[in-house]
Amino acid sequence: MPQFDQLLKELDDTVAGVHQIVVLSADGLQIARHGGEEDAADRVAAACAGLQSLAAAVGQELPGSKGQMQMVVIEVDEGYFYLMAAGTGAYLAVLADARTEAGVVGHRMRELARRLGPHLTSPPRRTGTVVR
Repeated sequence: MPQFDQLLKELDDTVAGVHQIVVLSADGLQIARHGGEEDAADRVAAACAGLQSLAAAVGQELPGSKGQMQMVVIEVDEGYFYLMAAGTGAYLAVLADARTEAGVVGHRMRELARRLGPHLTSPPRRTGTVVR
Protein backbone atom coordinates (compact mmCIF):
# COMPACT_ATOMS: atom_id res chain seq x y z
CA MET A 1 0.00 0.00 0.00
CA PRO A 2 1.69 3.25 -1.13
CA GLN A 3 0.25 5.18 1.82
CA PHE A 4 2.00 2.68 4.13
CA ASP A 5 5.42 3.80 2.84
CA GLN A 6 4.43 7.42 3.35
CA LEU A 7 3.41 6.79 6.97
CA LEU A 8 6.75 5.11 7.75
CA LYS A 9 8.52 8.08 6.16
CA GLU A 10 6.36 10.44 8.22
CA LEU A 11 7.58 8.76 11.42
CA ASP A 12 11.16 9.18 10.23
CA ASP A 13 10.58 12.83 9.31
CA THR A 14 8.95 13.76 12.63
CA VAL A 15 11.34 12.06 15.05
CA ALA A 16 14.96 13.22 15.26
CA GLY A 17 17.64 10.56 15.02
CA VAL A 18 15.69 7.71 13.40
CA HIS A 19 17.95 5.50 11.27
CA GLN A 20 15.68 2.63 10.34
CA ILE A 21 12.05 1.54 10.74
CA VAL A 22 11.17 -2.12 10.23
CA VAL A 23 7.72 -3.69 10.17
CA LEU A 24 7.88 -7.41 10.81
CA SER A 25 5.77 -10.50 11.37
CA ALA A 26 5.89 -12.38 14.68
CA ASP A 27 8.02 -15.07 13.04
CA GLY A 28 10.72 -12.53 12.16
CA LEU A 29 10.04 -11.82 8.50
CA GLN A 30 10.37 -8.27 7.24
CA ILE A 31 7.08 -6.87 5.95
CA ALA A 32 8.30 -3.34 5.15
CA ARG A 33 11.09 -0.94 6.00
CA HIS A 34 12.12 2.67 5.73
CA GLY A 35 15.75 3.74 5.89
CA GLY A 36 18.79 1.57 6.40
CA GLU A 37 19.84 -1.35 4.28
CA GLU A 38 17.69 -4.30 3.25
CA ASP A 39 20.05 -6.88 4.81
CA ALA A 40 20.14 -4.96 8.08
CA ALA A 41 16.33 -4.83 8.14
CA ASP A 42 16.20 -8.60 7.66
CA ARG A 43 18.62 -9.12 10.57
CA VAL A 44 16.62 -6.74 12.78
CA ALA A 45 13.37 -8.55 11.91
CA ALA A 46 14.87 -11.94 12.74
CA ALA A 47 16.29 -10.73 16.06
CA CYS A 48 12.96 -9.13 16.98
CA ALA A 49 11.16 -12.48 16.77
CA GLY A 50 13.25 -13.77 19.64
CA LEU A 51 13.07 -10.53 21.56
CA GLN A 52 9.28 -10.30 21.48
CA SER A 53 9.03 -13.93 22.57
CA LEU A 54 11.42 -13.31 25.47
CA ALA A 55 9.53 -10.16 26.52
CA ALA A 56 6.23 -12.06 26.48
CA ALA A 57 7.68 -14.87 28.61
CA VAL A 58 9.03 -12.42 31.18
CA GLY A 59 5.75 -10.49 31.13
CA GLN A 60 3.84 -13.62 32.10
CA GLU A 61 5.72 -13.59 35.40
CA LEU A 62 4.00 -10.36 36.44
CA PRO A 63 0.88 -11.02 38.52
CA GLY A 64 -2.21 -10.26 36.45
CA SER A 65 -0.29 -9.96 33.17
CA LYS A 66 -1.22 -12.01 30.13
CA GLY A 67 2.36 -11.64 28.90
CA GLN A 68 1.41 -9.65 25.81
CA MET A 69 4.45 -7.57 24.90
CA GLN A 70 3.52 -3.93 24.29
CA MET A 71 6.93 -2.27 23.94
CA VAL A 72 10.58 -3.04 24.53
CA VAL A 73 13.24 -0.32 24.67
CA ILE A 74 16.94 -1.15 24.62
CA GLU A 75 19.54 1.53 25.18
CA VAL A 76 22.90 0.91 23.52
CA ASP A 77 26.04 3.02 23.58
CA GLU A 78 25.10 5.12 20.52
CA GLY A 79 21.32 5.11 20.65
CA TYR A 80 18.14 3.15 21.17
CA PHE A 81 16.16 0.26 19.82
CA TYR A 82 12.36 0.21 20.15
CA LEU A 83 10.04 -2.73 19.47
CA MET A 84 6.27 -2.37 19.71
CA ALA A 85 3.30 -4.63 19.04
CA ALA A 86 1.48 -3.24 15.99
CA GLY A 87 -1.40 -5.53 15.14
CA THR A 88 -2.07 -9.23 15.54
CA GLY A 89 1.18 -11.03 14.78
CA ALA A 90 2.98 -7.89 13.61
CA TYR A 91 5.55 -5.55 15.18
CA LEU A 92 7.14 -2.19 14.55
CA ALA A 93 10.86 -1.71 15.24
CA VAL A 94 12.76 1.58 15.26
CA LEU A 95 16.51 2.09 15.52
CA ALA A 96 17.49 5.62 16.52
CA ASP A 97 20.62 7.44 17.62
CA ALA A 98 21.18 9.25 20.92
CA ARG A 99 19.47 12.45 19.69
CA THR A 100 16.06 10.83 19.92
CA GLU A 101 13.68 11.40 22.83
CA ALA A 102 12.19 8.16 24.15
CA GLY A 103 8.81 9.69 24.93
CA VAL A 104 8.46 11.16 21.47
CA VAL A 105 9.44 7.91 19.76
CA GLY A 106 7.02 5.88 21.88
CA HIS A 107 4.16 8.30 21.26
CA ARG A 108 4.72 8.44 17.48
CA MET A 109 5.08 4.64 17.27
CA ARG A 110 1.78 4.19 19.12
CA GLU A 111 0.07 6.60 16.73
CA LEU A 112 1.47 4.74 13.75
CA ALA A 113 0.52 1.34 15.18
CA ARG A 114 -3.06 2.54 15.75
CA ARG A 115 -3.32 3.82 12.19
CA LEU A 116 -1.75 0.78 10.58
CA GLY A 117 -2.61 -2.04 12.99
CA PRO A 118 -5.31 -3.62 10.83
CA HIS A 119 -2.97 -3.52 7.79
CA LEU A 120 -0.05 -5.00 9.73
CA THR A 121 -1.84 -8.14 10.89
CA SER A 122 0.21 -11.11 9.78
CA PRO A 123 -1.31 -14.61 9.81
CA PRO A 124 0.80 -17.37 11.42
CA ARG A 125 2.94 -19.57 9.16
CA ARG A 126 3.89 -23.24 9.18
CA THR A 127 6.67 -24.58 7.00
CA GLY A 128 6.69 -21.46 4.86
CA THR A 129 2.96 -21.39 4.10
CA VAL A 130 0.36 -19.09 5.59
CA VAL A 131 -2.07 -20.76 7.98
CA ARG A 132 -5.62 -19.41 7.66
